Amino acid sequence: MTEPRTTAEAASPTGERLSAISEGAPHDVAADRPRVVLGVGGGIAAYKACELLRRFTESGHDVTVVPTASALQFVGAPTWSALSGKPVSDQVWDRVHEVPHVRIGQQADLVVVAPTTADLLAKAAHGLADDLLTNTLLTARCPVVLVPAMHTEMWEHPATRANVATLRERGVLVVEPAEGRLTGADTGKGRLPEPAEVFAFCREVLERDGETGRDLEGRRVVVSAGGTREYLDPVRFLGNRSSGLQGYALARAAASRGAKVTLVAANTALADPAGVDVVPVETTAELREAVLTAAAGADAVVMAAAPADFRPLARSDAKIKKAEDGSAPAIELEQNPDILRELAAERSVAGQVVVGFAAETGDATGSVLDLARAKLARKGCDLLVVNDVSGGAVFGSPDNEAVILEADGSYVEVPHGSKGALAHAIWDCVTARWAAV
Repeated sequence: MTEPRTTAEAASPTGERLSAISEGAPHDVAADRPRVVLGVGGGIAAYKACELLRRFTESGHDVTVVPTASALQFVGAPTWSALSGKPVSDQVWDRVHEVPHVRIGQQADLVVVAPTTADLLAKAAHGLADDLLTNTLLTARCPVVLVPAMHTEMWEHPATRANVATLRERGVLVVEPAEGRLTGADTGKGRLPEPAEVFAFCREVLERDGETGRDLEGRRVVVSAGGTREYLDPVRFLGNRSSGLQGYALARAAASRGAKVTLVAANTALADPAGVDVVPVETTAELREAVLTAAAGADAVVMAAAPADFRPLARSDAKIKKAEDGSAPAIELEQNPDILRELAAERSVAGQVVVGFAAETGDATGSVLDLARAKLARKGCDLLVVNDVSGGAVFGSPDNEAVILEADGSYVEVPHGSKGALAHAIWDCVTARWAAV
């Protein structure tokens, strides 16, 4: 048997600082804390950046807020100073002896601008530097994350799309805006993603800096998450315990590494990951249709969702009532389509990597790994992520551990850790397969 490979902890200075903070190690010295520049553009969503700032500071980051003059019309400097514990200015002329227009960007581990207006996107794309924030963007040599927020028409304008394309070509992570309520009565794409999801995205970027960085740039990937429901009647359904956490972690990790991500989400109660297109579904049939549609032209498909294996042969249009004699109704089931096998057999792109998941408990016929190997051969996918779910482990937990089986018989053991860590280990295996082609 091929010897297993194991994942290793990030060795970058930023990763070490984050690990120390998360483990409760002392971090009194500012130099030991990840240094984040939070740029704030002049849009109504500027008030949401206060929540983003709070999340950074409370998790041990050293944050310097650099608003534009327009942003200060929405949220004043005293608010930013109180939340960050630092003086705040939009001028290059303040504290000139410290050369802030150069030093702030040079010393940062991450620059994130939320919200990023259409004007800021244009200035960044063309290298304009008429205030402290745009100077900072030019001098930064760390990862830069821009989180646009604007009206749909502005986001879809050819000039904005060209600016976004230019910035992404230069390695800037431009997060796709969310869909929803905008200023006034308008709705559409252009809403700032929820601060918690922007923060999670930025943490992913910080933790990966110094490793593979944006190695999924230019890739299109599809991830499924959650558990499907098969309705018996308008009230009851057959389902499973999948929370969707691992699938969401996979989508978030791929986005932070530069991929364009479509997340097909079945019955989850989770916030949309920042920069990810989310397609909600309920049943296995809906999951199959959405995944197959999104998979056309995708570089990788990761089936982290838990589709129901069976569905009722007939669904009652009315609620099934209890029988007076205490008997239970007989429910005839039929098998659902095997989405993973279909994806593996009918790949729309040469070199498309298909990843499956196996939640196993082991039984009289074999161990967890024995059953997983048989499933890998049966499904025809490239990688199979194996979870031992004996006793209900994994479901709903923020942590996970797994074995990633490869079609050639090799495997990677991923020790107990966060589902985000497992997500990155899976994408590492996917990128290795692309490199081997």
